[in-house]
Amino acid sequence: MNVHDKYKPLTFWERTYLPGILAGLWLTARHFFRNLTIHILRSLRIKTDRLGAVTYQYPEILRPLFPRLRTMHRLTRREDGSPRCVACMMCETVCPARCIYIIADEKPDQQIEKVPKVFDIDLGLCIFCGYCVEACPEDAIRMDTGILEISNFTRNGMMLDMQTMLSLEPDHERYVKYNEKGEIVSAEYIEAKNDS
Repeated sequence: MNVHDKYKPLTFWERTYLPGILAGLWLTARHFFRNLTIHILRSLRIKTDRLGAVTYQYPEILRPLFPRLRTMHRLTRREDGSPRCVACMMCETVCPARCIYIIADEKPDQQIEKVPKVFDIDLGLCIFCGYCVEACPEDAIRMDTGILEISNFTRNGMMLDMQTMLSLEPDHERYVKYNEKGEIVSAEYIEAKNDS
């Protein structure tokens, strides 16, 4: 589109918005009838190579997540059970939302000089950008728990403390699985392919 075309006066039909409304109705009807046809063919056991739109019956059936998706934060542990974090403040520094709060504590008797005394994340402020994960030199913080359902009635309830983050583990069952060729081989996908 030419830059000057947006300053042209609208025609009579463009001012009535009928072309835009009809285009939207056509697009919606096309998707509806395409999905309806695919679902009818699959219910009649006629093989189709395409899947229609599927509605997940949340919360009974959880949608599979892709491995790159950033979910709730967790802290990793060392072999001895201590937090892997060395309180270098890299994640707190790089965070654009300023939602990470760390207070360092000294540990002179150990090989590690600093450990976090307080490590809090305000999930009400967090934008889930993942910069904290990328900036961490110790691989201490990860966003792979598979927890998307983050809500609370108060702002203080949205604070995630160090003990909670240390207790979280990734939910591998919720993530989509791939084979060596990069094709999806999750159980839900295999069941959908077998039904067709």
